[in-house]
Amino acid sequence: MTYLALSIPFLAVAGAVLLAAVLARRSPRWWAVALTALGALVLTAVFDNLLVVTGVVGYDEALISGVRFGDAPVEDFAYTLAAVIALPALWELLRGRRDEK
Repeated sequence: MTYLALSIPFLAVAGAVLLAAVLARRSPRWWAVALTALGALVLTAVFDNLLVVTGVVGYDEALISGVRFGDAPVEDFAYTLAAVIALPALWELLRGRRDEK
């Protein structure tokens, strides 16, 4: 199994949570999500590159897509992206339920 195939379920769950929030009319503030995504992806790029360059983490070349940001494969960013999408949407869904009580 490739790292990209391993990432797809996480992104799918994040997308489903976001879709549920949007359909419930409880979507997160997009500017806050975008700002968070920018910061989280920059930090991921910095620290993932450090981990790869120092040899703490290594990747089987046959299991990555080959697309890299510096030395870190693009697949490393899927988990950060999934968290940035899912957590604010889940927060809004749960906040909405609490506010209705």
